Parts: sequence; structure tokens; C-alpha cells
Amino acid sequence: MKLAATLLAPFAILAAVRPVAGGPIAYGICQTGCNTLAVACYAAAGVTFGTVVASALAPPAIIACNAGLGTCSAACATVALLAPTP
Repeated sequence: MKLAATLLAPFAILAAVRPVAGGPIAYGICQTGCNTLAVACYAAAGVTFGTVVASALAPPAIIACNAGLGTCSAACATVALLAPTP
């Protein structure tokens, strides 16, 4: 009897734990990470983030930073839509 209780205890604990893969907080953290990387990308290009008008006349490095930010943000949105919300 004692052996059975010892073997079943870990399964009982695992059954009580609710898995959470994402939600609004995870989405916000993901977007913050994307924006942090964009700021670093702009700084590497020698420009301050938020001061360059997004246009075809922007330097190629800034256009690449914006494309990276868009890709990262889209990935965050996809994860937030597919992940269960607690």
C-alpha cells in the first residue's frame, strides 16, 4: 500500500498543475523584446529609434531594422493568438 502511494504521488501532483503557454503578459514581454532589439539595431546604425521617418529614402540599415521589427512583432502576434490565455 505504501509503495502504491509513493508511486502515485508524483502523478497526482502533475495532474494538479495547470500548464500555461502564453497570454497577454507573454505577448507584452515578446513585444518588449522586439522593441529592445529594434533600438539596438538603430543604435548600431548610428540613429536614434523613433527619429527617422519610415520611407523609401531612409538608409538601408534602417529599412532592415524596420523589417526585422515587423517580423518579430508578427511572430509575437501569432504566438499570442495561438497560445492559451490563463
